[in-house]
Order: sequence, then C-alpha cells, then structure tokens
Amino acid sequence: MNKKKEIMKITLWGLVLNVFISIIKFILGFLGNSQAVVADAAHSFSDTSTDLVILLGVKYWTAPPDSSHPYGHQKIESFITIVIGLILLSAAGGIGYNAIATINHDHIEQIRLFTIIGPIISIIFKELLFHKTYKIGVKTNSSSVKANARHHRTDAFSSIPVLLAVVASIINPKLIILDHIGAIIVAAFIIKLAVGIIYKNINELLDTGITDEEYRHIAKVISKIECVKGFHKVRSRKLGSSIYLDLHLEVDGDLSVTKGHDITEDVQKALISSNPKIIDVMVHLEPEE
Repeated sequence: MNKKKEIMKITLWGLVLNVFISIIKFILGFLGNSQAVVADAAHSFSDTSTDLVILLGVKYWTAPPDSSHPYGHQKIESFITIVIGLILLSAAGGIGYNAIATINHDHIEQIRLFTIIGPIISIIFKELLFHKTYKIGVKTNSSSVKANARHHRTDAFSSIPVLLAVVASIINPKLIILDHIGAIIVAAFIIKLAVGIIYKNINELLDTGITDEEYRHIAKVISKIECVKGFHKVRSRKLGSSIYLDLHLEVDGDLSVTKGHDITEDVQKALISSNPKIIDVMVHLEPEE
C-alpha cells in the first residue's frame, strides 16, 4: 500500500470513529446535564474537521515534482497542518468561553450517572486511535498525520478531567462547578497543543534549517566516509516533513574527477539512508585546504 492510500485509510477510520464518539458524548452530556461532556463532544467533533482537511490535502502534497514545482508539493502539508492547529484553537476558544461565561449560572438539574459513559468511551477508543494513527504518521513521515494523531490523544487526555469532574459532581452536587472547570481544562489543553503545531509548521514554511542534533548526526555520517577530509557550508531547509541539504565537501586535491564523483555519491547515499526525512543532498566538491 502506498503512502497516499495508507494516510487516507487511517484518516477515514478516524473520521468514522470521531463522528460516532462525538454523537455519543453529545447525547449523554445533553441528557445528563453535563457542560464538560458536551464540550468534550465538541472537541471530538473538531477532530472530524482535521480528518477532512487531511483527506482533501493528501492528494496534493503527495503529488510528484513537476516543472512548476521542482521540489515537490510538500509545503502544502505544512500549510494543512497549520489549518489543523487553527481549527483546534477555534474549538478551544468556544469551549473555554462557554465554560467561563456560564460558570455563575444556577444549576437546577443534577448531572446524571450515565453521563460518565461518554468520557470513558472517549478515553479508551481515542487512545487506541492515537497509537494506530501515529504509527502510520511515522511510517509515511507525514507531519499532518502525526499532528492528527496528537489531536486524537488530546481528546483522550482531555476526557480524563471531564470524567473526574462529572464523577465529583455526581457524588456531591455542590461540586458542579468542577464541571465548568473540567471544560476550561479541556480548552487549555487544546490551546497548548494547537500553538505548538502552528509554531512548528510556520517555521517549516519559513525554510527553518535542521536542529543541532540533526547537524551532529550528519557530521557523524560524513566522518565515516572514506577519503573525506572535511565539510562546511551546510545549508538545509524543510519542505513538509522532508529535508533538503547542500554542503561543501573537502577531499584530496590530487584525486581524479571520477574518484571525487564516487565520494560525492557515497556521501549522498549515506546521508539519505541514515535519515528517512532527507530526500535530496547537493554536494559541492572542493580540494582540502
């Protein structure tokens, strides 16, 4: 199964499960008089938006390079991942605002016991979906799929304070304010995740280079290549989840052109095989100083 099909398959599964969980939590939250569970249902439903964004976008960012886009279309994935982050921020803003605005309202109806079924189902199924989706994200090296997986996990994690708030409110109706606090915690949790996703992918759109750790890894790989005397002027940029490199390689000035070419190919192959994110390496060969 190719990359595009694997991404679409896991995302479709996520979409179906998100719709099911959202409906269950909304019905239970509404009938059980729990604002936190209804807010959690809205969070789950926001997952369907990110699933749809990925399903619409994967066709474009997996398209091969063409004459107008010689480096491919991977930046579309970074843009789509930012859209996912903005959807999360929007959902969190609505959840948090509603919880704060109604925190002083009178609560006549007590939260009902069956309401706890919603967050329990969410915790179990969304954590399972996280592991499966993240595994596909790593396999396909897709930042959007990994971001979507983290979204699934936030849904699972955010259901924990909701569950605790609902249980506490059922045990002691005077603690119903915890239902609002649970919704606010959910909103804060989502905001933290969304800001991280947006920040990371804006940097990718701005051609941010590799990290110091990735640079040290590259240096270690190059140092093992025979006849390489040194390297410098390493430049890198990220397109989606892919890395492009160019660097200056120092070799013995008396080597033949053929030998120099062979060394260059050895360096390219070694770097690409050492990190699945590296898809192209441009090497400028020069004599050792």
